Amino acid sequence: MSQRIHYQIGNTLYLNLNDRCTLVCDFCPKTQGTLEYHGYDLSLEHRPEIDEIIAALPQHLADFDEVVFCGYGEPTLRLKTLLAVAKYIKEQGGKTRINTDGLANLVHKRNVLPEMQGYIDALSISLNAQDEETYNRHCAPQLPGAYDAMREFLRLSPQYIPDVRASAIEGLDGVDIDACRTITEESGAHFTHRKLDVL
Repeated sequence: MSQRIHYQIGNTLYLNLNDRCTLVCDFCPKTQGTLEYHGYDLSLEHRPEIDEIIAALPQHLADFDEVVFCGYGEPTLRLKTLLAVAKYIKEQGGKTRINTDGLANLVHKRNVLPEMQGYIDALSISLNAQDEETYNRHCAPQLPGAYDAMREFLRLSPQYIPDVRASAIEGLDGVDIDACRTITEESGAHFTHRKLDVL
């Protein structure tokens, strides 16, 4: 099996590091039984190591709008690998972003944002809901205290990362988009308004 470590949409390159996640979101295509995204099969035979990922990267990384750590798993679960690859991308003049559930500090039991500083240009955090009850219903977190930990990660992120965004999805039952926007902006981040089933 030849697994896909990276895939391209427009002028953005995406890196597929991991098949594990700390959430089981009811709106995620993976939860619904598909590992295909924009025609790409993102299933992994094994989790690629640092050298393997770097060897697979195209040349001229600076020519991409950005290189995004995003697959059908949570990239920060492989933090050491992620940061090593991000360092390489930055050395090549590339711009980096992580799409994340915002639970890295909870998982790693420390504030990992200082470790990202200088290597990560942007974060896209899945806020998903304005309160814990709604979040738990749609995201089914596998760790206790996930919602509060994600909110704290969102609050801390702008201190370390230049461009921080948080998103919520219109069309999920009980999700208050305006409340999510307020939470995001009060955290010093920018809000991304997504719509259900629009990837």
